[in-house]
Amino acid sequence: MKKIVAIVGASLLVLLTGCSQVNSAATIGSTDVPITTVQNTVKDILSERTKIDTTGMQLQTGADLNVAALRFHVISVLFDHLAVALKLSITDAQIATTRASIISKIGTEADLPKALIGAGIAKVDFPRYLRTVLIAQEIGKVAAAAGDTSTDGSGIQKLIIAQANKDKVVINPKYGSWDAANANVVAAPANSAVTK
Repeated sequence: MKKIVAIVGASLLVLLTGCSQVNSAATIGSTDVPITTVQNTVKDILSERTKIDTTGMQLQTGADLNVAALRFHVISVLFDHLAVALKLSITDAQIATTRASIISKIGTEADLPKALIGAGIAKVDFPRYLRTVLIAQEIGKVAAAAGDTSTDGSGIQKLIIAQANKDKVVINPKYGSWDAANANVVAAPANSAVTK
């Protein structure tokens, strides 16, 4: 009887675990990236594209856009986790300063939507993007202080790969798979991720 209970219990656990993955685009350690989060990024990008002239722009579509959106969220979570591990903190003031700096480089606030579309960044994700950039800069300083002399970002990538291995990244198969060697989301051959 105990064996039967154990088997049923294990089966139920597998079933429940499987159900939790149904609404998840990815899990990074204990952090979940819901499918709705990825969908909202894609919707925002597609919506913003209708508001500007995208002639001549190289824009991702379909499965490529879905995978790029998921990649952004997974990598930003990894940076968040690494920031916690290294005891780094990013303030709202730093984010505001970085935002103002970017605006001054591209022109004016009115130029931001086109710049974001060109860079493949959803307007709704811009604050998170800024935070991730700042974390990357701080991690670069930590790596340099520890003797990293690379100037191509490879030192930061090694730290992200190590964090990803520690966290155990799992990608919903409908989006693709996780390339642990490069800390990257790889599209599935027949990607079935939705864009709506």
